[in-house]
Amino acid sequence: MTKIAMVTDDHQTISAHFGRAVYYDVFTVEDGKVVGREIRTKPGHNQFAGEPHGGQGHMHGQGPEAEARHARMMSVISDCQVLVACGMGMGAYDGLNSIGIHPILTDIQEIEEVIKVYLDGQLTDHPELVH
Repeated sequence: MTKIAMVTDDHQTISAHFGRAVYYDVFTVEDGKVVGREIRTKPGHNQFAGEPHGGQGHMHGQGPEAEARHARMMSVISDCQVLVACGMGMGAYDGLNSIGIHPILTDIQEIEEVIKVYLDGQLTDHPELVH
């Protein structure tokens, strides 16, 4: 069994930015087929607006404050093995890898198409979409 989280705002398209997305659509895959889909509310940048951003000496999305925010965002999908987004910062990308969630950055926007291509083993990762 594999759980795949996709960042989304509308449950139809993949969000272009991991941190700003409002939801995760989580798909459970067994024997090459989707056997479940659930919606999870995702903490996002809009919820952290009043918190200190620090950043001195760190690139955007990196440093202790960013790592803490990313950890809160990722705790919602700690049971997933894969996360799909159309873009994310290096801090989030590294954070996902560090907790054993494989980030896949795609140029496909439609969730249903991403699932089809993933199940066919043809989903291409675009690491150049890290920003």
